Amino acid sequence: MSPFRWDVLICGFLLAVPVLLLGLRGDLTADEVATRLVWCLGAGWAAVALVRFASAPRQPAPRERPARVEPADDEPATS
Repeated sequence: MSPFRWDVLICGFLLAVPVLLLGLRGDLTADEVATRLVWCLGAGWAAVALVRFASAPRQPAPRERPARVEPADDEPATS
């Protein structure tokens, strides 16, 4: 899954909003904001991957065939 899908970018942007606000307020330097934005994109990718995995339908289990019963070879012949 590409980290530049629209759902990953939106999720990463939502996670980056507090980081951007802390940078605008002056609590974080520009270098810290840039470093943490990459982590926000990674966290967005992980969150979307987890949701996509959890929401994927289950694959049906393969149906097992009943075992064939073979006649025993050690039975005595009757005639």
